[in-house]
Amino acid sequence: MPNVTIYIPADRMPPDEALADLTEQCTELCTGILRAALANVHIVYVAVRHGRGHPAFAEIQYRLEPFRTPPVMDRFMEGLDEAIKRNIGLTARIRCFGYAASNIHARN
Repeated sequence: MPNVTIYIPADRMPPDEALADLTEQCTELCTGILRAALANVHIVYVAVRHGRGHPAFAEIQYRLEPFRTPPVMDRFMEGLDEAIKRNIGLTARIRCFGYAASNIHARN
């Protein structure tokens, strides 16, 4: 785990090539900075009808680990912010939610 979900207004959804590049960069951030196993990284894009607020929203769910300190999470969010701006041209609100392993019940 981490799960990265990026909500993008449907009318501003970028082309597949830009999403592929963003996926690669998000994967590198997760496996590099967050030290996640590649098999545990999930990245999805959700087209939404935008109401108000930032033009995009990124939600990251991850397993708490001793090495995922606040400075590490800051570096991750900074890298994610830059990747989103570079690939889709939007400023995203980014929120990270960490969960203790004992609170995660998963399948598949």
